[in-house]
Amino acid sequence: MTEHAFEPMRRAMVASQLRTTGVNDPRVIAAMGEVPRERFVPIERQALAYADAQVPLGDGRALNSPMVLGRLLTEAHLDGNERALVIGAATGYSAVLLARLAGSVVALEEEAGLAAFAEDALKGSGVDLVHGPLAKGWPQAGPYDFILIDGAVEHVPHAIVEQVADGGEVALALIVDGVSRLCVGRVVSGAFGAIAFADAAAAALPGFEKPRGFSF
Repeated sequence: MTEHAFEPMRRAMVASQLRTTGVNDPRVIAAMGEVPRERFVPIERQALAYADAQVPLGDGRALNSPMVLGRLLTEAHLDGNERALVIGAATGYSAVLLARLAGSVVALEEEAGLAAFAEDALKGSGVDLVHGPLAKGWPQAGPYDFILIDGAVEHVPHAIVEQVADGGEVALALIVDGVSRLCVGRVVSGAFGAIAFADAAAAALPGFEKPRGFSF
C-alpha cells in the first residue's frame, strides 16, 4: 500500500477512535493525525496500522491501540517543555508522538529486534533511543518531568519512581485484578500515587510483575 492509501485510514482513526473517546487535546489530535503510524508497524502488518486494536509485533509485544495511547497523552496535559522518558518504546511510535508534545524525549527499549526497528523509524525525530531493561528505566538522563510507560504493568518499580522529578507525572496502564486501567499519577516527595480514568485493554510489558506480598 502507498502512503496516500493510508491517509484516509489516519483521518478515520482520528474521527472515530480518538475524538469519540475523550482524546480532545488539539496537540495530541494533530500529532496523531500527522504521524504515519504505518511506518512503525512491520510491513506484513501495515494493513492493521489504523485498526482499533493492538498490533502484534512478535515475542509477546504489541503496539497499543490508538485510543489507549491518545487517552494517556491527553490526560497528561503536557505543556511542551517536559523532559520525557518512554518505557517500552517498541517500534518508536509513542516516542515520536511525544517528541511533538514535550521538550525532549528518551525512548527505552530492551528487545533487540524492536530497538533496531525503532532506530530506523526514529531517524530525524530528535528522540534519543536507548537500550536496556524496561523495569530499570533510564536514570542516566533523569530526572524526568514525565514518564510514559507504554503498556500494561502490574506495578511501577521504585527504581522508576526515583527517576521522576518532584511533581512529575507517570502515565501507564495498571493491571488491577486482571483488568488494565489507564492511569496518570504524580510523584510528590518520592511517593507515587495514580488515579485511574478508564478501563482499556493494553499490551503487557515484560518485567513488571507485582512482587509477592505487594499491594498498590
